[in-house]
Amino acid sequence: MNEITMNNVILPDVSSCDYLAAQESFFHADRIADFHVMIYVTDGCIPVTEDKIDYEIHPGDLFFLKSGIRHFGKTEVVKGTRWYYVHFYLDFPSLPEGNDRPQPRSLTLPKMLTNLSESPLERRITAFTKYWHTEDPRCVWNRNQQFFHLLTEIAYYRQEDHKLLRLSDNIAQYLAGHYNQPFSAKELEKQFYLSYKYMAEVFKKEKNMTMQQFHTSVRMETACRLLRSTLLPVGEISRQVGYTDMLYFSRCFHTVMGMSPTEYRKLPRDY
Repeated sequence: MNEITMNNVILPDVSSCDYLAAQESFFHADRIADFHVMIYVTDGCIPVTEDKIDYEIHPGDLFFLKSGIRHFGKTEVVKGTRWYYVHFYLDFPSLPEGNDRPQPRSLTLPKMLTNLSESPLERRITAFTKYWHTEDPRCVWNRNQQFFHLLTEIAYYRQEDHKLLRLSDNIAQYLAGHYNQPFSAKELEKQFYLSYKYMAEVFKKEKNMTMQQFHTSVRMETACRLLRSTLLPVGEISRQVGYTDMLYFSRCFHTVMGMSPTEYRKLPRDY
């Protein structure tokens, strides 16, 4: 939600860039900026709300705020927090039409990347900040080009076969790997450093089901496999897929599969 899109025709226009340390605690400014903001935190935490969605940017997190959207801080940025920031514009003027003119290609920047501490991307952010403050005329001339290359690296970071890995795919992988644990909104927020509300909206839009429905479906698929391939009691299968109450497990199984676990086990093997 509120992702930033760039293209390969117009360079970004960087207006300011720096590495800051909070000398005192403060609240993030309440504003609607006419520029985009890139934030990378190295120490502490920056809490910010954008378009009624709460975010927390922790060390190693890279985050973008989109221009024209109100953002502000509900809680304080504590003293000692350190972060890089870049303010930049992406204006896309009308381009002349013509059959011989290549069509611009676009890239959507991820809303947030996490766990970047000591990564090549962190080193690139540090290097660009130093480059920005270099007064050599050639460096000044190439600032926007350098930032364009940095944004391109960010857009393609952690992609497989140049395919954007959607947030919903990451969430689905996490839920599938934790099917035997209770569904927890708080654990998801800790894992992805995003608000549960935001993740729920994105997941429902991209997967056409809720996160809880997906989590339950993985549990039931595992239960079906165990019912078909083992002689384990239903109570043990219930525990293996994360249900402490066998009766509740049976009710959930019946809701999803249309029959009880015992009835499912009696079906022909080629069903």
